[in-house]
Amino acid sequence: MFDYDEGNNRRGGDRDRHQPEPLITEKLFSERKTFFLDLKENDRGRFLKITEDVRGRRDTIMVPEDVFEDLYEALGRVIDYDRGGSHDDHDDRDDDRDDDPRDDD
Repeated sequence: MFDYDEGNNRRGGDRDRHQPEPLITEKLFSERKTFFLDLKENDRGRFLKITEDVRGRRDTIMVPEDVFEDLYEALGRVIDYDRGGSHDDHDDRDDDRDDDPRDDD
């Protein structure tokens, strides 16, 4: 949960103050968005923290190290498809999501 420090903006509480420093950071820019890719490590192992910042509003996901290779391969398939690759290259075997709400028209 978020807390509000007196006189300051919304903060993530103790959770944010104890986050480990990134081992490496990459920063990407796209129009009004900034993306941060932070490789971090804690007592449970390494993880990738991906943050999207849009005019001060941030959304973050954490990806554990054991998923890095799958994420890399999935991004490669998405990029190949975007560049005109075949939709048949898409592998649905590990897709546990319900129907994507973006498909509803």
